[in-house]
This record gives sequence, C-alpha cells and structure tokens, in this order.
Amino acid sequence: MLLRSPTPAAWVRTVMADFDAFLLDHAACERKASATAMGLVAHYPDRAELVRACVAVAREELEHFERVWELLHERGLVLGPDRPNPYVARLSREFRQGSDAYFLDRLLATALAEARGCERFGLVAAALPEGRLQDFYRELARTEVRHRELYVDLAKTYFDAASVATRLDELLAAEARVVAELPVRSAIY
Repeated sequence: MLLRSPTPAAWVRTVMADFDAFLLDHAACERKASATAMGLVAHYPDRAELVRACVAVAREELEHFERVWELLHERGLVLGPDRPNPYVARLSREFRQGSDAYFLDRLLATALAEARGCERFGLVAAALPEGRLQDFYRELARTEVRHRELYVDLAKTYFDAASVATRLDELLAAEARVVAELPVRSAIY
C-alpha cells in the first residue's frame, strides 16, 4: 500500500525543533494503538483470527509505549492528559454506516494510520544522529509495516479482495486529503 501523499519536509523540521512534544505525542499514540487493537477484540470477539492478531498487536504497541515512556522519563518529561488525535478524528469521519461497512473501514483506517506511522518513523530515524534513538525509530518503522499488513490481511480475511481493494483506494484518497488539510505540528499525525 502506497500512501497518496508524502509527508512534507516541514514536518520533519517541526519535529526536530520540538522533539519533546513529539515524544509526548508518540507515547499517547502508542497507548491508543494498543487500545484500538483491544477495542477491535472487544467489538468482534467471535472472530478468532482477529482476536489472536489484535491481542498480539496490542501487546507490542504497549511495549512500544513503555519504551517511549522510558525516553520521556530520561528527559524529565511527564505524560500529559489524553487529547483527541485530529488525524484519527478526521479519518474516522469517512467510516460508513452498517456493521460490515464500518468494520471494514475500521480495519483499513487502522492500516492507513500504521502506514503513515511507518513513513514518519522512517523520516524521524533519518533525521536523528546515529545511536540508540535512531535505531529505535528504524525498528518502529519496520514494526509499523507489519502492523499495516496485518490489518489489511484481516480485512481480506473477512471481506472479498475486490471490496477491500476498492475501499482501500477510497480511503487512501481521503487520507491524503486529511494530511493536506491538517496543520504541521510536532506529532506523529
């Protein structure tokens, strides 16, 4: 899956100029990614493949949260209050009504968020000096690829490939519009 619009160079400059704000947002996003995976488990407990996959993703995202929290702690930063994510909020406006349509849209929107995270973690890794932090963000970029593929594969498990491809194409276009419309800030999305 290729994103329709690349992250602007201004985003990388903004993140590097206020890396503490980025780390705080990153921690929140990792926690929310874990909660998203468990939310799918709670809503679709009868789908064994989804439950198995999402429990594993939730655990991995929570481990990422812990690692980012350690970075925050080392820098003397404290987690902030939970705030709505404008990217996720805007993308979720694209969700259709009806249980099957909504389920498919949730899976694919989650895959898109993972794809955007992969791209942006790679950009952060490239901008950081060599060392532990750069290695961490390279590792995260690779992990996001796996998660993106997992959510698309889950969609293909429960829906025919043509429906998945059509809806993914529509959501990729919507995601590009969302990214273009949101202000650049020191945050993952």
